[in-house]
Amino acid sequence: MTVVDTPPPRLPVRARPSAEPAWDSVPPMLTRLAAERATGVLVREHGTLYLAEGRVVHAESPLTPGLELLLTAHGTLEAEVWRDAVARADDRYGAARLLLSGGHLAEGALELCHLGALYDAAYFALAPSSTPGRFRYGIAHRLGPVLPVAVADLEREVLRRRELLRRIWPDARPDRAPLVRTHTTAAPRLTLRQHRLLERIDGTRTATDLARELGRQAFHTLVDIRRLAAAGLVAPRDAPGPAGDGETPAFAERPAYTTDPHITLLKRLRDALEAL
Repeated sequence: MTVVDTPPPRLPVRARPSAEPAWDSVPPMLTRLAAERATGVLVREHGTLYLAEGRVVHAESPLTPGLELLLTAHGTLEAEVWRDAVARADDRYGAARLLLSGGHLAEGALELCHLGALYDAAYFALAPSSTPGRFRYGIAHRLGPVLPVAVADLEREVLRRRELLRRIWPDARPDRAPLVRTHTTAAPRLTLRQHRLLERIDGTRTATDLARELGRQAFHTLVDIRRLAAAGLVAPRDAPGPAGDGETPAFAERPAYTTDPHITLLKRLRDALEAL
């Protein structure tokens, strides 16, 4: 009798992404502005930060839903009420004060949502960029002050979030690329939030699109996307794989989006060891 000895499948080697710019502190310009207690707006490639006396009072980024959407998406505030408050805001009465004085929002609800939106946008605004930032003195946001955040506190939270994402899944490509669903026989139990996210992934939506559609903070959406990527359930649309037109990528160039449960488990163990 002939015995065929089939070797086990090789463990894929994760293709190392190109070196990312160092991100172990906030931009020096922001630290300097905090030291001089500056007031104005810092414009960067991926977002803007509004400062008042050296503290961050508001942040915006095209990669996040923003405070308006977070307040209006789930009925906390009517969109028309928000637009009216912003239109009536001036140097004396900001939109936040008008919303509170009109009884449209509880102070605690506004503060909580504002801090969430601020940290969410600041995470992207303070990411390494290819262009220098610009600061314009004396400009205030129409929202007005809510809960100012010290630059040191903002720096600590931004770096904590970056490290959290790296530990979940070190490949950052799913953060920006359109996402596709993949299949695995070793899928973990998903939360309701992850289910809602997964069912909207169709090969065209990015993490930013999904966050806006669901009315969720972009960073929280990234956390779930990285967990789904680590579980082998989603991948960036342009990730190389065994299927598709053209030349099949070399084995070592394929990322770990595999359906083999043994390989999936080994990959997760390897990534956990590398993160130690």
